Amino acid sequence: MNCINAEIMKKDIDVIENALRNYLPYEESIKRQEKVVDAMRYSLEAGGKRIRPVLTMEFCRMCGGDVSKAAAPAAAIEMIHTFSLIHDDLPAMDDDDYRRGRKSCHKEFNEATAILAGDALSIHAFSVIADDDKLTPVQKVKLMQVLGECSGYKGMIGGQIIDMENEKRDDVDEENLRAMCAGKTGALIRCACVMGCIAAEADDEIIAAADRYGACLGLAFQIVDDILDVTSTTEVLGKPVGSDKESGKTTFATIMGLEKAQTLAKELTDEAIGILDKFKENEFLAELTHELLVRIK
Repeated sequence: MNCINAEIMKKDIDVIENALRNYLPYEESIKRQEKVVDAMRYSLEAGGKRIRPVLTMEFCRMCGGDVSKAAAPAAAIEMIHTFSLIHDDLPAMDDDDYRRGRKSCHKEFNEATAILAGDALSIHAFSVIADDDKLTPVQKVKLMQVLGECSGYKGMIGGQIIDMENEKRDDVDEENLRAMCAGKTGALIRCACVMGCIAAEADDEIIAAADRYGACLGLAFQIVDDILDVTSTTEVLGKPVGSDKESGKTTFATIMGLEKAQTLAKELTDEAIGILDKFKENEFLAELTHELLVRIK
């Protein structure tokens, strides 16, 4: 990433990190619940790429909006994403011991606390939007509506159940994988883009373009994840690799082979970058979109 875009990325992430801390403070009134708050913060502050909140802020900026209005929805989408990771790592799901280079929430605390921490983050995300003093009531309703739909059974959670059911099947095809990824990974990425547009009060045509961009990026992102599970290492990735193969899971890498999977990811990335032509000052996001294709973790 060039120096100018790297600086934009740093500024966005600084705003996001500050917002996350401010929206989940330690208060005298929650001393008795401190353990679950510790678990929430442990997972929320573990780092990561912060791609989803950055997308929210950048779409708001590209639409000519006041970026300060994107802080609450950006924090909310990261809380929902973190909740999904906490639950995804649980023994009943993927049973992963490490996330982002350190112990998973249920390993650092315990399984019950991890479940409650994920639950609490999923609920608190909506409070963050509802309590924001920069957003209008209409914006808050739209934001919470899209966040709820993309997080629930029509989106991320729906994709997760398809993913779990696929582990027991030997007839998973590309269409099934696309449907799973559209929910499990794509829904929150689409949501992040759309929420940035809503924060900027963009029109329906622009929101639809952001949604299409998010759908392309979300699928490309998952395909690259599948590839890295085969080609990367635990040290680089910060979480166990080879887990898809061990569990017998069908992925784009296994069903298409690495070369075809990489080609599809590039086609989707190129399509996403093409959609950005509808937006002004899109250079940063175009470069970030390409970097997500060639990332190593």
